[in-house]
Amino acid sequence: MLSLMYGCASVPFDAPKPASYAFDSSATANTFLGSRVEALSAAHPNQSGFFLLDDGIDALAARLLLSGRAERSIDAQYYLLHNDVAGHLFLVALLQAADRGVRVRLLVDDITTAGHDVDMAAFDAHPNMEIRVFNPFSRSRGRFLSGATEFRRINRRMHNKSMTFDNQVTIVGGRNIGAEYFEAQEVSNYNDLDVLGIGPVAQEVSAAFDTYWNDPVAVPANLLVSIENATAELDKRQAAIPEFIANARQTPFGAALESTLLESISNNETPLIWSKATVVADPPQKAQQGYRGDHPEQLSSVMGPVVRATEKELVVVSAYFVPRQSGVELFRSLTERGARVLILTNSLAANDVVPVHAGYSRYRKDLLEAGVELWEVRAEAKRESRQRRGLGYSQSSLHTKAFTVDRRYLFIGSFNWDPRSVNINTEMGVYLDAPDMTVPVLEHFEGRLQEIAYRLRLDEKGKIEWVGWENGEEVIYHNEPGASFWKRFTAGFYRLLPLESQL
Repeated sequence: MLSLMYGCASVPFDAPKPASYAFDSSATANTFLGSRVEALSAAHPNQSGFFLLDDGIDALAARLLLSGRAERSIDAQYYLLHNDVAGHLFLVALLQAADRGVRVRLLVDDITTAGHDVDMAAFDAHPNMEIRVFNPFSRSRGRFLSGATEFRRINRRMHNKSMTFDNQVTIVGGRNIGAEYFEAQEVSNYNDLDVLGIGPVAQEVSAAFDTYWNDPVAVPANLLVSIENATAELDKRQAAIPEFIANARQTPFGAALESTLLESISNNETPLIWSKATVVADPPQKAQQGYRGDHPEQLSSVMGPVVRATEKELVVVSAYFVPRQSGVELFRSLTERGARVLILTNSLAANDVVPVHAGYSRYRKDLLEAGVELWEVRAEAKRESRQRRGLGYSQSSLHTKAFTVDRRYLFIGSFNWDPRSVNINTEMGVYLDAPDMTVPVLEHFEGRLQEIAYRLRLDEKGKIEWVGWENGEEVIYHNEPGASFWKRFTAGFYRLLPLESQL
């Protein structure tokens, strides 16, 4: 039966598909974005300019505004693309760019595209827009059978997140495309981080994108899904745009539609930080069954030596953090030679993936005994950006993936410090040698730690306690703060299961 199901597999990995590549930056130098990049870069030869996108609405606005200014190309690569207002605004921006004659290439992982084949076929029907699906499930057998019979392949996902415009400006970071990543959900949102980069860094991101786009595992949507009257479906979506935009202006995303961020950066009113930077991306072959994790270009292989070379301080912010014993020993080796190691991750109450918290919790005591400063984000942490925009209270969950070394080097990307990011999913990020950006980021981060997180420590009996602060006073917790009994019980159950390699 299994052989029969394998034989019926219909993922057309071997079907011919046209290769395409980013336009050379010299060919886009006369575009609006190219001319602005040239003007801003004139005093900074061979460097890239960066602006941190730590505000969710600004992060969405940057994507929408740059899509509106692109003249030749938009290349977008995302793990998740949600069916909500943020996702629709993103797709509308791409469709409007394609209508202007911009070549749009959209590469999405297949993990959450269930039920959206008609949408993909419709957008792919646009003559200037092409969609490819990375490591797709079999459409003929369905997701359950495809996952059950090809688990070793299906388990490997493309977790990369990038968006590049005219090969001149790029956005890289931790955000997927969905309302909670841009801080506009009413109930719960993510604390997340992207970086906007101009100059050589954009060309590096484009080169990484091309390797994924042309990889055999990236299957054109028109080979994977087929519907009648795809053009008619596209026409329906185009006709609905004016009403959708009018309605979106009445939501918290209206601020993104009215943003002047791009003009502020373009006119140098919002100064960029200039530095040399390196884009680090796993090879797309990492998503193939049988891949061995010893490729010299693999992100963990490139960044490992940077971390091990820490002299004074390593600060890690990772939404999902499962260090395993090898990670504990790495951190211990750093503290033993006098370096400070600070780690911020989610508390159980804030973590949206309980099995990951279960895997992490095994190592908390070892980390504390190794001299690590361990902090966990509070689920009810205040969100400055929402308060600033009058959006009110919402629960918080950490989604940022970043780390700094010696207050000089800064990494921002999609990489979590867990086995899945190291060994299973593909990841990417940008690595900056930029003290002028790193130091202010750390000072702001440290200034808010007591407001947004609990610090963990061992009591006199060697048991973990959580220290929180309320109105400047310490409050001590002896169980996972803010987490229900059921969530604590569930995490304890998952700790008994042999899941760690998959977390």
